[in-house]
Amino acid sequence: MGSIEEAKKVLKIEARAIKNLISTIDRNFEKAVEIAASCKGRIVVMGMGKSGLVGKKIAATLASTGTPAFFLHPAEGILGDVGMMTEGDLVLALSHSGETEEIEKLLPVIRRMNLKLITITGKPKSKLAKKSDLVINVKVEE
Repeated sequence: MGSIEEAKKVLKIEARAIKNLISTIDRNFEKAVEIAASCKGRIVVMGMGKSGLVGKKIAATLASTGTPAFFLHPAEGILGDVGMMTEGDLVLALSHSGETEEIEKLLPVIRRMNLKLITITGKPKSKLAKKSDLVINVKVEE
């Protein structure tokens, strides 16, 4: 397959994925917006790998539009950076698999601090999803 055909194939897959996301916007999405809007602290965004890259962009966009937010790398959180989280913060975890070990290791701290946890995942029955206050399902079919 040539590069033009490959590019068209990728764009078709991406377009279909975006179209399919429309059906995932449900009451949980609305609740997530309400929780984020009423957050008294900051929005702490976390994710590993590609989810982490997306999370960094989300945190940067929130911060640049006036919503206090920052990205916390889960591995660095395990090593002590959880001290950056404070009472009243909201945690937004991104994990395609919902099984990200580094985020799971932070759950006891998140719970002990009584922080709300919203998870964006492609696997709404995953361990992380089951331990979250709210789940946004972004499952993508190829």
